[in-house]
Amino acid sequence: MAGLYFEEFTVGRTFDHAWTRTVTEMDNVLFSSLTMNVQPLHLDEEFASKTEFGQRIVNSLFTLGLMIGITVNDTTLGTTIANLGMTDVRFPKPVFHGDTLRVQTKVSSLRDSKSRPEAGIVEFQHTAINQRGEIVAECTRQALMKKKPKV
Repeated sequence: MAGLYFEEFTVGRTFDHAWTRTVTEMDNVLFSSLTMNVQPLHLDEEFASKTEFGQRIVNSLFTLGLMIGITVNDTTLGTTIANLGMTDVRFPKPVFHGDTLRVQTKVSSLRDSKSRPEAGIVEFQHTAINQRGEIVAECTRQALMKKKPKV
């Protein structure tokens, strides 16, 4: 199990996740189609070419999911019980087909669960950055994490 237990996190700890991912046209079109998001900014090159972006942009919910997914192996793989919520989600720059994203995570707070003595709540600050060094996504995520098993 690669994920960390609640007690293994410390406030201020930063993870520079080694995994990166180049976003493809197929990612964007398939995700947008599967989620029934028919926004032409994602699907129609001719339409998008006349916008301020000059081309299609990647669906922001795909970007959000990818950003969090990249973090799982280092932080929550096998040790999370559930995501409790995501707040302060922002997309300061668009993601385009061919962009390669990397992610940084900072632990911003820890607290014991009031209702589950075997768990604690970790608050993460996730930041996705493209190959040009631009921040393309940010969010705060609260996760209910397992505590180490009593031996």
